[in-house]
Amino acid sequence: MCGIVGILGKSGENVLPSLLNSLEKLEYRGYDSTGIALSNGDGGSIIRVRSAGKLFNLKEKLQNMEVSGSIGIGHTRWATHGEPSEKNAHPMISTNLAVVHNGIVENYKKLKFSLENDGYIFTSDTDTEVIAHLIQRELFNDFSPVEAVQRCLSVMDGALAIAVVFADHKKIVAARRKGSLVIGFGEHVMCVGSDIGTISQLCQEVSYPEDTDIIEISENDAVFFGANFQKVDRPKHEVEHDPCHELAETYSHFTLQEIMDQPSAIRKTMLYNQNKIDESILEGVNTILILACGTSYHAGMVAKYWFEYFLKIQTNVEIASEFRYRSPIIADGTLVISISQSGETIDTLAALEYASSNGNCKTVAIVNVKNSSTDRSSNVVYYAEAGVERGVASTKAFTAQLTILASLAFCRNWFLRQQLQNIPTICEAALSIGDETREVARIISKSSSAIYLGRGNLYPIALEGALKLKEISYIHAEGFAAGEMKHGPIALIDERMPVLFLCPHNELFEKTFSNMQEVLARGKNIIAITDAEGEKNLPSDVRRLVLPTVCSAVAPIIYSIPLQLLAYYTALELGTDVDRPRNLAKSVTVE
Repeated sequence: MCGIVGILGKSGENVLPSLLNSLEKLEYRGYDSTGIALSNGDGGSIIRVRSAGKLFNLKEKLQNMEVSGSIGIGHTRWATHGEPSEKNAHPMISTNLAVVHNGIVENYKKLKFSLENDGYIFTSDTDTEVIAHLIQRELFNDFSPVEAVQRCLSVMDGALAIAVVFADHKKIVAARRKGSLVIGFGEHVMCVGSDIGTISQLCQEVSYPEDTDIIEISENDAVFFGANFQKVDRPKHEVEHDPCHELAETYSHFTLQEIMDQPSAIRKTMLYNQNKIDESILEGVNTILILACGTSYHAGMVAKYWFEYFLKIQTNVEIASEFRYRSPIIADGTLVISISQSGETIDTLAALEYASSNGNCKTVAIVNVKNSSTDRSSNVVYYAEAGVERGVASTKAFTAQLTILASLAFCRNWFLRQQLQNIPTICEAALSIGDETREVARIISKSSSAIYLGRGNLYPIALEGALKLKEISYIHAEGFAAGEMKHGPIALIDERMPVLFLCPHNELFEKTFSNMQEVLARGKNIIAITDAEGEKNLPSDVRRLVLPTVCSAVAPIIYSIPLQLLAYYTALELGTDVDRPRNLAKSVTVE
């Protein structure tokens, strides 16, 4: 969940400005604390500056300090071991080095005991400080920096990515063990970062380390050590710059910009994949297994309705973090689809690895980041061309994922493929209801809870809408299948509880309308999201948001949009940090 970056200047220039700029791009991974460490690699001291809270606190601290260095590492923290505080902020230091870390050292207590017996003093509550002292101990035993890191990793358990700077070596040593990492090659700098967006403005080319790689980065090159600590070659890729990476002047938040960018993202996704997705991927497939977490899991739930109805293939959707712990059976002829915005979600990667190792199956990845770990672990990859999402709550990546899943589900149905082509234009019309949505958001913002109800393929969208409200407004919300309301959730209904119904005028409208009547008999705060025909049938005391009329099959994509806007405007009313909500990180890279 944390973000790491390292920059080595080729001509000895001060890398601090570039380091801070990269940390700004990493804040989506955590903002419990931030820190930097700088060195010149000439035997002088390592300068470390840390601060609790978000990056602006660190920047304010640095304004009153004269700090520079030609080699530097930085960190944005999502706290795991130890409370968010300055003493637990990375980098962690030992005598002659500093380290930043993303991941968890599972056996850190045992290692810490050994180090304390050797006289090492710990000043934090983190597992990361163990890494710093372990490497230092190996340096004192006359091992080189890269050898010291290799020996340190050999005794540690857990998934991680690290970057280390040294007081008396002009290099950065980085390592990856099931953690996201990219190495950058620039005209003036060499870099390492948690993702390509962190360092893309500094580099022209990047390489992606394989699992268990250790990388020795010097002024002019990066040497990769693979299995058995042997030197290996890793291909270089040209950096593609994303023009949507920065906030446009017309928007106050990345989240709103990304919501409004959905028509373009969907168009790009369809265009990129139009010749890649066809029914050949379904040859020999008897069962589809979808693995995902969070918002991506909701996309998978929608796909289950699509795949079973239109492809007539049994489909199971699994929460990736739970999947492998019950020893599931993977039947031959299973198509495994993993869905991950970042492609680095540790639970999804672990579930994919289990499925690949325990069954004769084909694997498909749906990701928004090229050359991610999920991408490299799958037989076939479909890219969501949504571009960078800087808001922590996923919006355009979600509808892009749905677009790919729909393209696969509709591959045998010409009519539905044509309906899908119209979605970007319909999305533009759906986005035009912002003013009406803001009025509803004012009502929701005065409540402590909300209920979202949907039927059929809109039930997962009700779950997603509730998740968005929780994520960025901090209002408790739950999504339910509308028919399940009377089996328990109806006990929550009173005159104050907002209840949102997803009810287009489709084959399930009458049943959903009956559920609405049941709620109206007990509460008065009802909001219907419907179409023009549905609006005609609504009671006068029901508030409504009216969307364009669409084919039922593609409704989940369109009906996601007002729920995203509702969450956004509710968060605005409450004054929360929309783009970086508390306790959340964009890429979940720890279990």
